[in-house]
Amino acid sequence: MNEKVILLVEDNPDDVDLTLRALKKNNIMNEVAVAQDGAEALDYLFGTGKYAGRNMNIMPEVVLLDLKLPKVDGLEVLQRIRADERTQLLPIVILTSSKEELDVINGYKLGANSYIRKPVDWNQFMEAVRQLGLYWLVLNVPPPLNRKA
Repeated sequence: MNEKVILLVEDNPDDVDLTLRALKKNNIMNEVAVAQDGAEALDYLFGTGKYAGRNMNIMPEVVLLDLKLPKVDGLEVLQRIRADERTQLLPIVILTSSKEELDVINGYKLGANSYIRKPVDWNQFMEAVRQLGLYWLVLNVPPPLNRKA
């Protein structure tokens, strides 16, 4: 069983569909958990709300985090992930359409591992997802996380 789960935190259904299609087309067959807002992402990561009782031994291999999210914005999600011992080392890739320089600066200040702007062009997006999958799911050696239930 492949336990390299990807957590995709994205509120735009079209971007969710596009990302899932790009992953599949690039033969990235990992399970993808989708959180549609920042609060749902935190519930998933900390096993609360509708995710109470989920197997906390399986943490995402990487979190793909949009910034402009309802309920809890992406930067606050990032800050809360980094503030908790259980998730502070979790690889976080900001995947957003934001071109704001301040978002880039704040993302890295809060501990993002990478910041990727979503390309508008489908072929460029496909290539970005291919490289993202290759690096984060194959080449990268993630830190050991506290995976106790």
